[in-house]
Amino acid sequence: DEAVPFNQMPGTFTQWRPLPANTDMLYYEGLHGGVVTSDANVAQHVDLLIGMVPIVNLEWIQKIIRDTSERGHSREKVMGSIVRSMDDYIQHMTPQFSRTHINFQRVPTVDTSNPFSAKDIPSLDESFVVIRFRGINNVDFPYYLNMIQGSFMSRINTLVVPGGKMSLAMELILTPLIRDLLEKRQQLHRPEAN
Repeated sequence: DEAVPFNQMPGTFTQWRPLPANTDMLYYEGLHGGVVTSDANVAQHVDLLIGMVPIVNLEWIQKIIRDTSERGHSREKVMGSIVRSMDDYIQHMTPQFSRTHINFQRVPTVDTSNPFSAKDIPSLDESFVVIRFRGINNVDFPYYLNMIQGSFMSRINTLVVPGGKMSLAMELILTPLIRDLLEKRQQLHRPEAN
């Protein structure tokens, strides 16, 4: 459905286009921000790669409910689509989450053991968010633990926050990283002092 306006087949890319000269930052939201294939290496162009991923059963619940209620597809058609996309999911989607600098993974605290019979999507308040850091220096875990009530460390590089605190966690974690990227870009393009 999303590929149709661009005359593209699902899972394909539009042609590269140059950005305007005065562009400070490109923000991309989509499924292929860190993809690497024999034909494309999008990950090499990314300064800060963020993964947003629910656990797989939650992902399937979200897809089934969205595609049946918003897009008018039958439950059987959506389930068939999930099965058909499994090879791409394994080969192209999940490897991207090993390339990310930070993953935000939502994990429900309610039973999602049969995603094909779910009647609703678990809410943020019925979830935890597992936040894994990779290749980022000076992560201030004590600050995050102090600022985000109910948070805890599950591993040396992994912070867990209540689902309802996901927006706060994203703001606290990503704002300084984005500011640093902008500052580095401005330093690169600053005229030399005489």
